[in-house]
Order: sequence, then structure tokens, then C-alpha cells
Amino acid sequence: MDYNDGSNGLHARGCLNVPEAYKKVDLKEIHSTSKLDIYNWLGEMHLPFSKKAFNIVEVRFKNSRKGFYIKPDEMMLDIGELVAVEANPGHDIGMVSLTGDLVKIQMKKSGIKENSEEIQQIYRRARSTDIDKWKNAIDKERSTLIRARTIVDQLQLGMKINDVEYQGDSTKAIFYYTADGRVDFRQLIKDLAREFSIRIEMKQIGARQESARIGGIGSCGRELCCATWLQNFSSVSTNVAREQQLSLNPQKLAGQCGKLKCCLNYEYDVYVDALKKFPSSETTIDTEKGIALHQKTDIFKEVMWFTYQNNTSVMIPVLLENVKKMISLNQKGGKPSSLEEFTQPKEIKEKEGFTNVVGQDDLKRFDKKQEKKKDNNKYNFKNGTNNNRNNNSQTQKKYPQNNKPRKNKK
Repeated sequence: MDYNDGSNGLHARGCLNVPEAYKKVDLKEIHSTSKLDIYNWLGEMHLPFSKKAFNIVEVRFKNSRKGFYIKPDEMMLDIGELVAVEANPGHDIGMVSLTGDLVKIQMKKSGIKENSEEIQQIYRRARSTDIDKWKNAIDKERSTLIRARTIVDQLQLGMKINDVEYQGDSTKAIFYYTADGRVDFRQLIKDLAREFSIRIEMKQIGARQESARIGGIGSCGRELCCATWLQNFSSVSTNVAREQQLSLNPQKLAGQCGKLKCCLNYEYDVYVDALKKFPSSETTIDTEKGIALHQKTDIFKEVMWFTYQNNTSVMIPVLLENVKKMISLNQKGGKPSSLEEFTQPKEIKEKEGFTNVVGQDDLKRFDKKQEKKKDNNKYNFKNGTNNNRNNNSQTQKKYPQNNKPRKNKK
């Protein structure tokens, strides 16, 4: 991930500017910059006196990396505060992203138990010296990323380094990379450690995780789901698109990661349930006019489109009820005369829904207004007349007293 300046490294961590010590970051900054952001809808509810607050909080680091940490009992933390947490080796600086009982739900989604050994400790709130070291480490990430990519090219390794994340105390750096297969990067680790004099950790991520860390805008106009809320990436196959009657166009079905869009799975179960009342796509109907082959299905209108075997260029829409009638007639040994006999165009028409009365959705609404406007003061060269003279003659007709003959003076 490339940066224009050092401030973009702060954006990836949930703040616009360098925060001050012992002061929490404004929630507007967090919600506008953070990936996988969560709204604490239980934050304004007070706990009963007999119940203690949950002592595990969620801490955010760069981009989509988060972790769960145990806080001391006497420490009260709010969302947006910077804390120094346990790391291996040294310590790291992160921002508290979630507190309270919602942390239990997030831990359950991540498959982490409350008594797990993976949960580390929170040392303290970040001091001014901690924040200065943290900011200096962030400023190194851009130059480190460029230099690391150069070293990879020199070693001719089949991998791509996507992002670099420095630890808060500048003793360790995580290099995120993507590769099609296994990569022997032992020599790369030695060169990187010699170049930057820090501890190196290589972490391989997939194409979907890469787009989740970098972020972007999808074809729908919204932020990518993987960068805002989606954490578990389930497999998406072409059969999912085929069941939803979508054309298998890779340019439209693929996301920014190059894989099939995750949103194809959102409505897949609904389509599967709706298709249960439809006949198979391999259904054929035997008519006196010829054998009819199925071409496509409109689930919402409950319409199936057929073509004759000897004329595949003309598609005939038939309602689902009529299709079942013709199939049952074939099973009894009968034949309908033709598909047109069961076609009812009036019932297949689109149902009238939202109608644009004002015309605000028309993209050419401004062009129409400009076409109507004409400059009447311009000279019409084709007719050889001046529009101003015509206008004067019209005013004279309205006011005939101006046309009285003048008396000749003797």
C-alpha cells in the first residue's frame, strides 16, 4: 500500500492527526477512517451495580488487524484511547476500538475463548514518548515498503509485498505479501534484517485479504464489504452466479481482488428456495408446432422463456402456471398446439412500482431545457430577416395608436 505522506499511515490506524497523550480520539475520526469499524450500540447503557465490566477490550492496529487484550481491573478505558500492549518482543501501540459485552460477541466470531493463552496484557495508556516513537515508526513504512520491493525484485522471488506495518516501539516489522505458491524467503529475511536492523515477520495473505487491507470502492458505489464489516471469506463458485440467472461475464462478476464477488452469496439461498417451485432448466415441451427448449427464467415475474428447436432466435415468454399445465399435458400423452396459445402478454407486463413524476432521475433533463431556449435577438441569415424587426412589428400590432400617419409640416 503506497502513501502520499506520513499522515496516511495514521488514517490506516483510525485517526486523522497525531493524537495527544491521555486523550481519546474523536469518534467521528474513528468512524471515517477505520476499517472493520463497529458501532457500540451498548455503550450508552449502564451496567447494574452487581455486575462488573468485562475486562477484555478490542484493540485496533493498522488497517484490519485487531487483537483482544486484558486490561487491569483499576483501568477504565474508552473507545479511541491509545494504549501500550504486550508484544513479542517489546510492546506495541494500538487504539481501543471496542469495550464492554460486545467484545464477547466479537471473540465468539473470531473463535477465541476468554481463558485463551493468546490474549495478552495491556500495560498502560500511551505516554507522549510512546506516541512519538509510534509516529516515527509509521513514517518509516513508506520507504521500507519501496526498498523491500526492490530487494524482492533483485532476488527474483515470485511474491508481491503489499503492506508493511511497524511495531509501536520500532523493534519489529510485519511484511504482508501475496504469492501464488510457496516461496523460499530465507535469504529475503536476512537481507531485510540487515537493511533495516529490525526483527522481520513475513505474513502471507490472500487476494481477498489484500483488498480488505487496502480498501476501495466497489461497483455498487459503496466501500468494499471486506474493508467495512466482512471478516469470514466463504468460497464463491460460478454455480452461485448461474443459479441467480446472471451472465458469466468475469469483468462484471469479479471484484477488485480478481476473485468472484463475495456479495454473490448474499441472496443465493433465496434464489435456491425460489427455484424449487420452477421446473428444471433442462425441461422441454412437446407441441404440435415443434419441441420447445428452455432458455431463461425470471424468478420475480414467475416467467419462463422458451424457443422452438427449429427457430431459436425468437423467445416466447410463458407464465409458470401455464408451463406446468403444458408439462402435465405432455405427461398424459397430449400436445398443446403451440406456446403462443398459453402466452398472456398482459399478465407478463411489469408491475407498476415507483414512477418518477418529477423527472429528477433523467440524466438528459438539463439538455432538454437548453434545447428549448433560443436567442431571439440573433439575425436569421437563412430567411434574411432580423428577429428584432419582427418583434417591433408585433408590438405595433398590439398598439395601433403608434401607427397613425404623421401630418406633413408646411
